[in-house]
Amino acid sequence: MKDLILSIISAVLYFVLAPFFGALLAGVDRKITARMQGRQGPPVLQPLYDVAKLLKKQTKVINRVQMLYLLTFLFFIIITGLLFFAGYDIMLVLFTLTTANIFLVIAASSGHSPYAFMGASRELVQMLAYEPMVLIAAIGFYIVSGSFRVSAIATHDSLPAIVLLPGIFLGFVFILTIKLRKHPFDISTSHHAHQEMVKGITTEFNGQMFAIVEISHWYENVFLLGLLSLFFLNSKPWSVLLAIVCMVICYFAEILIDNTNARLKWKQMLDNTWIVTAVLGALNLIVIEVLKGKGVI
Repeated sequence: MKDLILSIISAVLYFVLAPFFGALLAGVDRKITARMQGRQGPPVLQPLYDVAKLLKKQTKVINRVQMLYLLTFLFFIIITGLLFFAGYDIMLVLFTLTTANIFLVIAASSGHSPYAFMGASRELVQMLAYEPMVLIAAIGFYIVSGSFRVSAIATHDSLPAIVLLPGIFLGFVFILTIKLRKHPFDISTSHHAHQEMVKGITTEFNGQMFAIVEISHWYENVFLLGLLSLFFLNSKPWSVLLAIVCMVICYFAEILIDNTNARLKWKQMLDNTWIVTAVLGALNLIVIEVLKGKGVI
């Protein structure tokens, strides 16, 4: 009963607080990016102001189902975070996340803009690039904790997962650049104004539709940081502080990468991510199995 109550509380806190924390994260991101580029930058709360303005604007819908697809995208993103923070099976969580992204692709593809359609195609390529690494990370968590349940992974008695999964961790941080839509892998859309395809997959989204996409990304980014924290959490109380510090460092590193790299072509992204997945991810799993076979771990 205690575990059930904690799961419910965690899920409710995510549902209520994640969009505000995600907006604050986006605001800090903009501020740091501006300072790196020698600018003052907008206020930290600017993302909230932007979405509030979008919600008040008139929305022009290309077709009737496009809004439904976007709402379904938001719904599944929220469900992904709820399942994760409630401590459910990580494979179910990742399946739900993939389902959400598919609805975003469908929403963009249902319009008439060639830029949106091209962005949707590239979004599928991105999914093809990062999904293997995400699945390998889930397998790595199972090896460390003996369970696919998020609650068991976050409270296992062994050393933090990063001790046994350094390659998988580096590979996950590598593909996190894709999920956060940052250079050099922001090929389907970007939070920057210089996107090569206008706004790519979000070209036809305006007003309330674009606000839904932004809120969804806020929820998703908080979930992604939660997934990253599993590399550092265990049953020890100090692991929570370790996870927070490492998440801050990793997110700052992603901002630094975003501002110091040029965008790659989609084929380069695909090649690089698969090489990283094979070298860092798969090799890490093989080494663990060899060490377990010899009784070292």
